[in-house]
Amino acid sequence: MAAQKDLWDAIVIGAGIQGCFTAYHLAKHRKRVLLLEQFFLPHSRGSSHGQSRIIRKAYLEDFYTQMMHECYQIWAQLEHEAGTQLYRQTGLLLLGMKENQELKTIQANLSRQRVEHQCLSSEELKQRFPNIRLSRGEVGLLDNSGGVLYAYKALRALQDAVRQLGGIVHDGEKVVEINPGLLVKVKTTSRSYQAKSLVITAGPWTNQLLRPLGIELPLQTLRINVCYWRERVPGSYGVSQAFPCFLWLGLYPHHLYGLPAGEYPGLMKVSYHHGNHADPEERDCPTARADIRDVQIVSSFVRDHLPDLKPEPAVMESCMYTNTPDEHFILDRHPKYNNIVIGAGFSGHGFKLAPVVGKILYELSMKLTPSYDLAPFRISRFPSLGKAHL
Repeated sequence: MAAQKDLWDAIVIGAGIQGCFTAYHLAKHRKRVLLLEQFFLPHSRGSSHGQSRIIRKAYLEDFYTQMMHECYQIWAQLEHEAGTQLYRQTGLLLLGMKENQELKTIQANLSRQRVEHQCLSSEELKQRFPNIRLSRGEVGLLDNSGGVLYAYKALRALQDAVRQLGGIVHDGEKVVEINPGLLVKVKTTSRSYQAKSLVITAGPWTNQLLRPLGIELPLQTLRINVCYWRERVPGSYGVSQAFPCFLWLGLYPHHLYGLPAGEYPGLMKVSYHHGNHADPEERDCPTARADIRDVQIVSSFVRDHLPDLKPEPAVMESCMYTNTPDEHFILDRHPKYNNIVIGAGFSGHGFKLAPVVGKILYELSMKLTPSYDLAPFRISRFPSLGKAHL
């Protein structure tokens, strides 16, 4: 048996937002936790970097809306602990045709869960947001709780909080081997560790870690082009003009989203919620930027619907999504090793939900009863993952 000082209650692999919140909850409950990150922090290789993310309660699925109630509380708690603003309420405006089924379902969900919202007719939209051009008589649904999360500041605040609570963060340490057992042994490029439980929150690198453990999840890595567009008149789409975040539904196979100008002065973030297949190891290669069909979609959208923006991107960045086939998360134990917990497949909408995801992963790793029904997030929902994979 290992000497007590060499034994961790939990090791978390991956210091993105999900891994950090998992380590935060573990450390808050006085667990001896080690957070491992293969890259030196901060870095832009995964899914948690960048200045901003949308936060909202507006969801098709009621289970996400339920989780978001507690997420807002934990974000506020972290903000208080960090002594810095991590969230700005702007409202989130959903736009689509009156008969759009997604819009109807979201509105019904918000009503059922008593989330403050407003339904806006085409005329009301034109009056309140004259610099949005409606082409087909779209209507609006305003989720008043929506807004902007300051992603980079939040990640830094969380990593600091983990350290202050007694957690240990080792960056620049890539995991090269995992040996399951009553104690899980983890070998990195620097040294070896052992823990009572292991949590894997490794984003696009999840399957690289899981294959030697006899399982491969149906994860698809996408590279998303994140675009910023210059305002013709600075401030016209800014937070100071009470311009909201928005999601535009039904124009294309995937929705478009935008955040009011803020992180780059005079530039508004507007992007397409989809991208191109990518190898995470080639994330920074120039050839990886070749496919810009999605940028062309956004460019024509900006030209047609946001007339006070110039329709050529002023800044382009990239981000990785790790998608599941149904775009719901995977929050579960390894089917064979119940002290190995997996958090994966956040499908481009996990950042805002990370406070509760981290809590659930903490509960699974400590063999506690989960606070939420995990049926939507179980590995077993993918029938192709039969016994042959184990």
